[in-house]
Amino acid sequence: MSFDLEIDHRIGDRPIRLRAQAGAGLTALLGPSGAGKTSILNMVAGIVAPDRGRITVAGETLFDSSAAINVPASQRRAGYVFQDGRLFPHMRVRANLLYGRHGDAPLSFEAILDFLGIGHLLDRWPATLSGGEAQRVTIGRALLSGPRFLLLDEPLSSLDPARREEISTVIERMKRDLAMPILYVSHDRAEVERLADHIIPL
Repeated sequence: MSFDLEIDHRIGDRPIRLRAQAGAGLTALLGPSGAGKTSILNMVAGIVAPDRGRITVAGETLFDSSAAINVPASQRRAGYVFQDGRLFPHMRVRANLLYGRHGDAPLSFEAILDFLGIGHLLDRWPATLSGGEAQRVTIGRALLSGPRFLLLDEPLSSLDPARREEISTVIERMKRDLAMPILYVSHDRAEVERLADHIIPL
């Protein structure tokens, strides 16, 4: 199983409960805003600890409340693509890409530039990028961190139709060529039906 998730967590008065298993490829969490999708990604990443449960990715247990296992976020090697990108505005694209670079990246720096088509953006500032360009740089930074798996939080939500198609094509290539577990969040059923190998409704 790529993802084996047993999560029981409460945020204020809102319970988040999930029992799900998914095989190789891209697994999508599909649900409306407020369903807890991003919170689940944060728990898989190690940013938030569930109240109870177990999180296993690609056969490695990252969290198990009954066994007192909680692997630190820095050791989980999750490549996280946040919904809002979170590029550093004071750093050019090259520096953003190299921030957190890890020797176990699935491709070399040059290969990732080619894979994502972002080599011509290296000297640009984030504020000058289009939405699609910024999202490709964000994906590149996640890949250069040497991830064992990828977490994508609504990566198409702020893009116009042309840029959505551009990034959808990038995600399809990643799924095909990188053979890495991907956990993907969206509220758009047509989007996940196109991209996902497994859909988990919330």
